[in-house]
Amino acid sequence: MGKVKSLAVVMVGALALQSCKMNKEESGSLPDVDVHVEADSGELPEYDIAWSDIEISTTTKKIKVPKVVVVMEEEEVEVPVIDFDMPGQEKEERSLVVEAEVSGTEHELNIMEIRATKNRLYVISKLQDLTTSLGNKTMRIQDQVYVTAPDLDVQHIIVGKKADRVFNNNYKYATDMTEVDVMIGDAKTIYSK
Repeated sequence: MGKVKSLAVVMVGALALQSCKMNKEESGSLPDVDVHVEADSGELPEYDIAWSDIEISTTTKKIKVPKVVVVMEEEEVEVPVIDFDMPGQEKEERSLVVEAEVSGTEHELNIMEIRATKNRLYVISKLQDLTTSLGNKTMRIQDQVYVTAPDLDVQHIIVGKKADRVFNNNYKYATDMTEVDVMIGDAKTIYSK
């Protein structure tokens, strides 16, 4: 029962505080204290830290690095210019360029013939293997002629062994001229080297 009385007294006190109103009439302040302290200087602890021993140097390793295949320089050279007319069609000048990427040994690439049908030009080139070794390098070779002719579709055929390079997938390959004749049928020869 004593606990119930204590609880009742606390509740009555809380109600009494809630029902009263307080106004601040004057500000208070803390007392001034004058303190003099003397102390000896302290010392931080010392640590001996063992770091890893790291050395940086160089060594020679065999790795694959990209290399420039060919540097093309512009020079003045004589190139064939072929001019032919087809009835009822306008002519324009353009360059016919054939390229191949080879490895193993140096090669030579020459445009040997151009044959025409009503709507297509066939550029026939010869890829010849030479004896100079390229080592493990590749080489890009090309040949070109200038044609003043109607705007016809152009198909390149290279006579020779196709080198196993992705770049060479742009052209058709034939083993010899007999195979070329079968591929293009009755096209008329307009240029022969």
